[in-house]
Amino acid sequence: MSLKHIAIDFKEKTAKYQKKNALYYKDEFVNSWIGISWIDMKHKVDSVAKALLKFGVNEHQNIAICAQNSPEWTIADLAILSIRSVVVPIYATNSKNEIDYIINDAEVALIFVGGQEEYNKALEVKKSNQYLKLIVAFSNDIVLEENDYSVYLDDFTDIEFSEILELEYQKRQSEYQFSDLASIIYTSGTTGEPKGVMLDHANFAESLHAHELELDVNDQDISLSILPLSHIYERSWVMFCIHSGIAVYYNADPKKFAEVLKEVRPTIMCTVPRIYEKIYAAIQDKKKSASPTKVKLMNWALAIGNEYHNHYLRNELKVPFKLKLKYKIANKLVLSKLKAVFGGRIKFTPCGGAALSPEIVSFFHSFGLNIKCGYGLTETTATASLFGNTKFEFNSAGKPIIGTQIKIGENDEIMVKGPGVMRGYYKKPIQTDEVFKDGWFCTGDAGRIDEFGNIIITDRIKDLMKTSGGKYIAPQKLETALVNDAFIEQIAVIGDQKNYVTALTVPSFEALKEYANQHKISFSSIEELIANNQIKEMFTKRFEELQKEFSGFEKIKKFTLLPKEFSIDAGEITATLKLKRKVIQQKYKELIDKMYND
Repeated sequence: MSLKHIAIDFKEKTAKYQKKNALYYKDEFVNSWIGISWIDMKHKVDSVAKALLKFGVNEHQNIAICAQNSPEWTIADLAILSIRSVVVPIYATNSKNEIDYIINDAEVALIFVGGQEEYNKALEVKKSNQYLKLIVAFSNDIVLEENDYSVYLDDFTDIEFSEILELEYQKRQSEYQFSDLASIIYTSGTTGEPKGVMLDHANFAESLHAHELELDVNDQDISLSILPLSHIYERSWVMFCIHSGIAVYYNADPKKFAEVLKEVRPTIMCTVPRIYEKIYAAIQDKKKSASPTKVKLMNWALAIGNEYHNHYLRNELKVPFKLKLKYKIANKLVLSKLKAVFGGRIKFTPCGGAALSPEIVSFFHSFGLNIKCGYGLTETTATASLFGNTKFEFNSAGKPIIGTQIKIGENDEIMVKGPGVMRGYYKKPIQTDEVFKDGWFCTGDAGRIDEFGNIIITDRIKDLMKTSGGKYIAPQKLETALVNDAFIEQIAVIGDQKNYVTALTVPSFEALKEYANQHKISFSSIEELIANNQIKEMFTKRFEELQKEFSGFEKIKKFTLLPKEFSIDAGEITATLKLKRKVIQQKYKELIDKMYND
């Protein structure tokens, strides 16, 4: 495959697939999935592109998109790239102040918004922002304020044909360069002020090429889009689907994920660890209340699946005839039912964004759910490494993708070099220089490379905590081990410059309520429930059991149960569910201090 500009690649795919549906969205009014053909999609992209030209958008000008996932998001994305302008994605969950920062930093004149909440925030920004001139609303359901800077997408694209516009569009298309800046993606800011990662068309083209060589897909596959398109992970995946002729279904409501999975029955989709952690915890919890016969059958089936998938197939060994027969029975009785939770047709599912424990990865692989763990950052155009089809290690993030090099530097820092690595941070030359060393990008993540070339992530270097006794603690290692428990929804480990480790713990409230009912613990509110001594004692015992493999200095000595989850809206976690430790430590300072002063 020769490298192609995204807009050219899209145009060629439209000519190839024409009336085949490229994108799907759920029409809740008729309760049905509606398809958009390649030809219709191309028409919509051209309409938006020409409307942007009429508005006066210049080459290399920054245009923002702030919306939940939808076909319009992708259409606007392609339209902006088609006129050699630059896409600036903004999370729909970002606060008004965060949006204002990005609009100012990138000097954005036009923003596309997806829903009422995003429109309202953009409207507040517009009233005091010197750069923002126009807000374009994807949905006609949004109530727009009567002004000359708010417009519906349908009205924005309702323009008369102009030969001058057409000539300008053709001129832009004839001048495509791989060196053109394609996107400025602002990092989530877990460690401070957001930085705009600059990715050019060469970054995206090389990423598509590497994925095409690495992954076994075809144009009959179906992908379900569930992660935010404003993040490089999902956005580059949707680009790969378009490049490969794969139909994309957009899940607009995260709460309906389980329902949509069974409706769409995707063959591929991008995921994050929390999905598997919650399902794994639920399965383990159900086993406790199941009959001994059912538990025995499930354990037998999973053991057969483990031998079949994780030993023989993973290591490219010939499966014995006797095992094939056992697997056929195990699959019919148990394993196929577990796969059905994910629709029953998954070929593989890339998983990234955080660490997923080897135990959970192995568990899902044992019944045939092919989780492809990987590693990457916004600065590396997402994927830098991933599981191969065979001989991968469950405790790793796979091996470097084709064309990318990875090595370990000082302080065990993972360093990356390759065509996916960013140009630098927008308007931040000093910060850019700080993360490059002799041409290698310094990721800020700690890890090692095993004897087989697998990348093993150990922690974020900046997240490493040092106790007052001089011992280093990797909080993510603890958190990953603990969050797999059925009673723990979220956990934030505390311990930097402290004499012992503590934790802020968000229980799984449904599991906790069920436990309380079973043990006849009365309560009138969540606050009353988590203050109950029996509940505290139960958690103390669970912490002791879950931490038995950790060293004494690593173990959590005290914990506080919280009555509500860490949330994106509260600024406590990023859109990809990473903890914002500084925010949490500031917000819960009183509770943290109490654990050290009592």
